[in-house]
Amino acid sequence: MTRYSGIWPVAPTPFNPDGSVDYDGMRRVIDCMVDQGNDGICILANFSEQFLLTDEERRRLTELSLDHMAGRLPVIVTISHFSTEIAVARARHAKACGASILMMMPPYHGATMRGTAEQTFAQFAAVGEVGLPIMVQDAPLSGVDLPVPLLVRMAREIEMVKLFKIECAGAAAKLRALVAEGGDAIEGPFDGEEAITLLADLDAGATGTMTSAMIPELIKPILTRWAAGDRAAATDAYARILPAVNHENRQCGFRAAKAAMMAGGVIASDVCRHPIPPLAQETRAMLLDLLRPLDPITLRWGR
Repeated sequence: MTRYSGIWPVAPTPFNPDGSVDYDGMRRVIDCMVDQGNDGICILANFSEQFLLTDEERRRLTELSLDHMAGRLPVIVTISHFSTEIAVARARHAKACGASILMMMPPYHGATMRGTAEQTFAQFAAVGEVGLPIMVQDAPLSGVDLPVPLLVRMAREIEMVKLFKIECAGAAAKLRALVAEGGDAIEGPFDGEEAITLLADLDAGATGTMTSAMIPELIKPILTRWAAGDRAAATDAYARILPAVNHENRQCGFRAAKAAMMAGGVIASDVCRHPIPPLAQETRAMLLDLLRPLDPITLRWGR
């Protein structure tokens, strides 16, 4: 396993029933994720509902999360913003709080305001001056095309660009091309999307994955067995969890981890802020039915 490898799931942001941030619940989320045996965690990502948080809430969550983690695990802080100045300011704040890695999408705002290749390169270069390793998030949400030659150029010419979370369509093909063309400059090829394409992505050269916090301790052995060359055992382990991962990916999204954590007493509420709708009762019931035979930590941590 490389320096940047393993499983680094996204921490959900818990809200109280009135929609306010549950800061005590956030501490419990972090403690639970440490107990899951993760290699690191990520905060303020899309699966943390970062797009529903105020600037002040982001600031407080960054400080609280890193203070409460207290060095037990490395923490990736997501700092994406259309404004380069704001992204740099967020990066500096994250570094001052003790972040290990920054994650950012290319600059975008809505469907029509998207950074060009040169603007994207310039923003990542500016953030790189802060001095923390950067994970480039290649996510469909941004709508920005990040071709492999651009990613390789960023890795070679921006010292701090070291990791790549590839979660676009055809992620395995892109990962394979990225690793082949970038060589040693690609220090941390990761996938995402709740591990729905994990085996193909590992086969393409991914060394790590960023899933949700729902069942990471059941996904981690897949990576370690694959890295050890035991593909059969990795495939068997993946087949066991795939129905739950599929239900999360296709039916629930970021609401799944929160539903599991509420069922297991990690957090008191799985509320998502409007306009995100709550999970349908039937969808939640099937999720828990799929999870119970797996006996994940999220379903028993707080009981």
